[in-house]
Order: sequence, then structure tokens, then C-alpha cells
Amino acid sequence: MLLVFFTTGFTVGFGHCIGMCGPIVVSLSLSLEDRSIFLPHFLYHSGRIVTYGLLGGLMGVTGSFVQITARIAVIQKTVMILAGLLIVVMGFAMTGWIPLGRIFKDHSNPGGFINQSFRRLFNIHATPVYFPLGLLLGLLPCGPVYTALIAAARAGMNTQEPIRAAFSGMGVMVSFGMGTIPALLLVARLTSMGWLKNREIIYKIGSVLMVAVGLYFVAQGIRY
Repeated sequence: MLLVFFTTGFTVGFGHCIGMCGPIVVSLSLSLEDRSIFLPHFLYHSGRIVTYGLLGGLMGVTGSFVQITARIAVIQKTVMILAGLLIVVMGFAMTGWIPLGRIFKDHSNPGGFINQSFRRLFNIHATPVYFPLGLLLGLLPCGPVYTALIAAARAGMNTQEPIRAAFSGMGVMVSFGMGTIPALLLVARLTSMGWLKNREIIYKIGSVLMVAVGLYFVAQGIRY
């Protein structure tokens, strides 16, 4: 399952993330001027994945709580199936086959907390600041991340132990986050590149993987 989410993150990285986060990574790279990009981007992606991991752990515990409180088997089974179906719907929405408004569009609120904090941190010209930048930008509104978080909650439903559930959710989100790194590193290295011509097709592959995961969770719920 972790390999599936790493692969999903990899394909989504070359599809959605290049469009949404590519300009941010380019800005970070250009701000370095003649300095090496390795350590700053390592810190940035580490911060981003820490945020993903913490969110995934929280969602995993939420899933475990549902497992504990849903004493009635029918309710528990229904929740498990609905979680899988929601992932399927979100996976189809990633391809644009199901319209879900702006969830999967590249957008931001210039006056929002994240953007304002980003501008303050970005003006601090020091390498260590890239880690809190990653922590902050890990909170950016992002449809694929929402979908992965639902899967993290569903993964937490496989155990009644909150600690194990937290690690299950963290594993899903860390794997997903690590999968997105190659595409963004490529953009960082090639700041003058044009957009990849086939990134929409690659993005759809990630969507199909999400749909497959959702169907797998639905099947698990039916068999429960």
C-alpha cells in the first residue's frame, strides 16, 4: 500500500504538483542565486513531508476512533465502504470526469494566512528558513493531498490502537509526499524549462491509482 501511494505521489507530482507548486519551487531556486540548491530544497521538502506526516497521523487516529466507537458492525462496515467510495469519487474528480468545483484547481488566496506567512519567510535570506517554508506550504489547499488524507484515515480504521493507526496514516502521507519530490526537484534544477507536454496524461495515471485504492478499500469493507 505504501508503494502504491509513493507511485501515486510520483505520478501526481509530474501532473498536478508541477502546475501548482512548480512556480513556488522556481521562486525558491531563483532566490538562491549562485548558491547550491540541494540543502535548501532538502529542508523545504523535509518540512513539507513532516506536515504531511503529522496530518496523516491525525487522520489515522481519526480513523481508529471511528473503529473504536463504531461498535455496531453494520455502522462500521458502512463507514469503511463510504470512505472507499469517497476516495473513488475524488480520484475521478482529479481527472475532471466529476466536477468538484475548485478542489483540484490551482488557486490561492493572496490575503490568506499561508500566503502572508510565505511572503514574510521568503524575505528572510537564510538557508534554515526553507524548513519552516516547507512546513507552511505543506498546508496549501490541494485536491490530491485531500484524497491521500482520506486514504490515511481509512488506513487508520484497520486497527483499534491509536498509535498504530497514527503510524499507518503517517506512512500513507509520507509515502505520498516523497513520491512528489522528483518532479519538483526536476523543476528546481531546470527553472527555465517549459511545462511538460504530457503532464496531464501522467496526472491521470495517478488518478486511476487513487480510484483503484478506493475500490480496494470498498472491497475490504464489503468483506468485513
